Amino acid sequence: MSQAERQTMEMDIVCVGFGPAAAGFLTTLAKAPGLESRVAPGMPLQVVCYERADDTGFGVSGVVTRARGIRASLPGLDPTQIPLAAPVVEERLVYLLDPVGASRRSRGHRWLDALLSPFARPLSAIELPYIPPFLRKDGGLVLSIGQFLQFVSAEVMGSGTVQIWPGTPVAGPLIEDARVVGVRLADQGVDRAGRPESNYLPGMDVRAELTVVGDGPVGAVGQQLNERPPREWALGMKMVIDLAEGTNLPPGTVLHTLGFPEPEIFGFLYAHAERVASVGIFVPSWFRSPARTGYRYLQRFLMHPYIWRLVAGGRMRSWGAKSLQESGRRGEPALVGEGYARIGEGSGSTNPLAGSGVDEAWTTGAQLAEGVSELLKAGQPFTRQNLENAYVARRRASWVDQEARIAGRARDGFHKGFFRGLAGMALAGFSGGRLGMGGRPQPIPAPVPDEASRWPEIPYDGQLLVSHQDALLMGGKVQAPPGFADHVRFLNPAVCAKCATRLCSQMCSGQAIAAGDANGAPSFDREKCVHCGACLWNCPDGVLAFEAGAGGLHSNEN
Repeated sequence: MSQAERQTMEMDIVCVGFGPAAAGFLTTLAKAPGLESRVAPGMPLQVVCYERADDTGFGVSGVVTRARGIRASLPGLDPTQIPLAAPVVEERLVYLLDPVGASRRSRGHRWLDALLSPFARPLSAIELPYIPPFLRKDGGLVLSIGQFLQFVSAEVMGSGTVQIWPGTPVAGPLIEDARVVGVRLADQGVDRAGRPESNYLPGMDVRAELTVVGDGPVGAVGQQLNERPPREWALGMKMVIDLAEGTNLPPGTVLHTLGFPEPEIFGFLYAHAERVASVGIFVPSWFRSPARTGYRYLQRFLMHPYIWRLVAGGRMRSWGAKSLQESGRRGEPALVGEGYARIGEGSGSTNPLAGSGVDEAWTTGAQLAEGVSELLKAGQPFTRQNLENAYVARRRASWVDQEARIAGRARDGFHKGFFRGLAGMALAGFSGGRLGMGGRPQPIPAPVPDEASRWPEIPYDGQLLVSHQDALLMGGKVQAPPGFADHVRFLNPAVCAKCATRLCSQMCSGQAIAAGDANGAPSFDREKCVHCGACLWNCPDGVLAFEAGAGGLHSNEN
């Protein structure tokens, strides 16, 4: 069988991933006047952005953000023009007690709950009178990321400056003489192992003077350029809910929770417009969990009396999960190199102290676009040094970097207990990052006991409380197009066979990874994979590869 030749295309700038960071980059770049193409003289700047998901709005939805950088880039932004958007009108910080006695609380923690219990009735919760300033989202916005990115992509592509191609996974960077010269798209017409079939089409080489890496913390390009992987992670899992009629939850209401379903799991509820709410939890990588699957804990969180009174009678609209890079600035890779620059979460922009990442990611993209515009107008090449001067220096002088420095030690202390972790957050926040608890939280790959039996059975109602499998069908809207290789691979089945923990399957958000042959690797069903990436950082032996792949969540409601 003769194989098709690999095609090549020349662009000025190629961008990988269309999330908040790339949206900020492209929005700012599209507004810069008079930028002429270097690969097609006399033509406008040639810019293309490739997104793995099948549409620009298929991200995990529901965020609250201060929107400082977003509003700076979009000064006339009207939230009413974006579906499900609302300005923040009320914010609460709530400590949740354990109403069923099943969570893993220390003896001291249970004594504290007993003391607080008379003040927490009847909802087993206490609304705290004070929200630390680093956590507050005053003047911010509640957004559906899916709807917001669709809004931005329409604005950007309408400018005629930028092309955005969804459903196009990028296999990796093109590197020549220690310089990134573009990217290679994923091969199509291959079987699950990547072997060419009769309709084989090699992925195109897209050559560009600048490659913008904005594919998130588990993106294929970012991984291949990483000198050191991040050490702290979290799995964020959310459910978007159509609330019951008569629910008294004004749009723009924001709830931050702590204490349940396990002390180390933080939760949230954001009320959107149109009687919709996003509800979710964050499960950290250093959490010694008896039941690591985040979906179980999400259901427990929903059933807490304080949350259930707000969502009862509602219906699951969508559901999803993603990995969060919790190392923040401390896990920052090289921001620039010869021919490339990183933006967004994969560049270490997330602020773990504020629980904020969208506005920070957007702002890093906008800062890069400003620097790129300067270099283009000056006729300067995209060398490491030029990018350091034009982009990194801008970022270092901004609020993004200043607040990231304060948050650098925010997670220290949690490996010594819940209350020491909270104390560490307070020390970091109120001292401007000068103080902390010392030490660093570490992933815990040791086997954990199956204590799921401590929890009462979930009373499935077919609307909001549904099985994990039904959630994939009802809310996940997961699809995996044929013709691409599997994006999850087990590199050494012999090592997998000896693994005592199988954390990759325990943590899998979509039940896509399951026990396989006893003498080999687990099995992988990409029709269930939501591309959260949790399997990557839950492999204690480092023999799992998370590569370029299409599909995943398939709804802009996600």
